[in-house]
Amino acid sequence: MNRRTRKRLLVAFVAFGAFTAFVYFNNSSWLYGAPGGKPVLLAHRGLAQGFDRTGLTGDTCTAARMLPPQHPYLENTIASMRAAFDFGAAAIELDIQPTTDGRFAVFHDWTVDCRTEGHGVTREHSLAELQALDIGHGYTADGGMSFPFRGKGVGLMPSLDQVLEAFPGRRFLLNVKSNDPAEGELLAGYLAALPAERRDLLAAYGGDRPIAALRERLPGFRSMSRASIKDCFVNYAALGWTGHMPESCRRSALLVPSNVAPWLWGWPHLFVARMEAAGTPVFLIGPWSGGFSEGVDDPALVADLVAGGYAGGIETDRIDRMGPALND
Repeated sequence: MNRRTRKRLLVAFVAFGAFTAFVYFNNSSWLYGAPGGKPVLLAHRGLAQGFDRTGLTGDTCTAARMLPPQHPYLENTIASMRAAFDFGAAAIELDIQPTTDGRFAVFHDWTVDCRTEGHGVTREHSLAELQALDIGHGYTADGGMSFPFRGKGVGLMPSLDQVLEAFPGRRFLLNVKSNDPAEGELLAGYLAALPAERRDLLAAYGGDRPIAALRERLPGFRSMSRASIKDCFVNYAALGWTGHMPESCRRSALLVPSNVAPWLWGWPHLFVARMEAAGTPVFLIGPWSGGFSEGVDDPALVADLVAGGYAGGIETDRIDRMGPALND
């Protein structure tokens, strides 16, 4: 090996070392330091009844496979949301469905057949028709031998208006349940009519087409879809090590699967700080395996993260467990 070759190799080695050092120090969460504070808890549907997730599909009637009740609340109701806030939730995820009279009902299912005594597609009913239903009608933990909530859920399906009126100053993540762009336009009109300070406490996620329509009408509103989350992760993986924030990550709300999180540049503290500076709150969820992702329901699963000073978000289906454990 001649002198010129050795010199070139040395220069390449030094350049590679400098690049590696830059990437390391520019993305070291431990150097950034823990910001202090406690995790921000996002309660999925307020405080909901648990259900058997074995073989779960998009068409599964989860009310018919309810686990034995451990509390008296039904998901997406004012009472369940109040309980969730009392248990320490900082924000609540809720599901919205448009109605035939141009309102938004807070209800998860595409049809009313599973949880109620009614029939048909949820969005093909008026708000008054939906609110006359018993949303506890279909819940059973013993294969239909008993229905502990039957008759107790009449009138408990709230409108989005009622939720926001009941909890002024509280944060909500609105789940758009369709891929219809008209729903995004309807929601944009609804949100545009709200005071700016109220609108800024809200975010939305859902199908690619309605969220695209929402973003076009309200470009500054926090929103995310499967496409925007994918773009954010891909672009951040490619350029985030430089400190650059992709446009697809700005003014959003990011649900981060626990098995993806460790691979993100600067996870956890620096990553969360970068996203928050871009107007995007981060919520850790359960591991993603190509299907359904669950909330984080066992405090032990995030004990080390929290002990290390994590002050980002965590989504949970069991705020009654997570809130007391993490807010002590």
